[in-house]
Amino acid sequence: MITLHYYPGNASFTPHVLLHEIGVPFELQLVDRAQGAHKLPAYLALNPNGQIPVLVDGDLVLYETAAICLHLVDSHAQACLAPPVGSAERAHFYKWLVWLTNTLQATLMHYFYPDRLVDEGNVAGAAQVRAHAQAKVHDCLAQIDAQLASHGGPWLLGDRYSAVDPYAFMLCRWTRGFGERPARAYPHIGPFLQRMLARPAVQRAIAAEQLPEPLV
Repeated sequence: MITLHYYPGNASFTPHVLLHEIGVPFELQLVDRAQGAHKLPAYLALNPNGQIPVLVDGDLVLYETAAICLHLVDSHAQACLAPPVGSAERAHFYKWLVWLTNTLQATLMHYFYPDRLVDEGNVAGAAQVRAHAQAKVHDCLAQIDAQLASHGGPWLLGDRYSAVDPYAFMLCRWTRGFGERPARAYPHIGPFLQRMLARPAVQRAIAAEQLPEPLV
């Protein structure tokens, strides 16, 4: 049995969707970060970084969302959630997966937790970090929008749905509270988000995590 340690709406959402897309049995294990469960010894034994998610697949204990995604698409190749290994399309799949986690997600972390990058009590410095992070997030969203426009297909890679789509969806929905131009306001991202919301796997993950409106 596969177990996904998750918290609603966190980075665990992408592997949660992928598990539904694959259609294998799995169970969810809530890590109540509101109560600090992600910093308790039992969870730190799984992920010493104290971050969510963790995937337990038999004897395998795996953290880092992108690594979990790669494991799932490779160990369940029949689900066709990534282009063929060795193809140019697969190379672009790697590019977008790494970019999403290393550029957009990292920048969003700076937006949501700017105080982590300044001295304690430096309110003005934290505000400046957040402002710069938000500007960079908008640049990233423009890049996603341009990618969708470039090929006219429904998904990030074109006609093929892949694991980068729920990843992009997850990060885009994190901007839903932006007062200025959230992801849904972009001309090509907005329809993409609606297509994602129509997928049964996404609907099941949203229902299981009891995510509140607005979803995007």
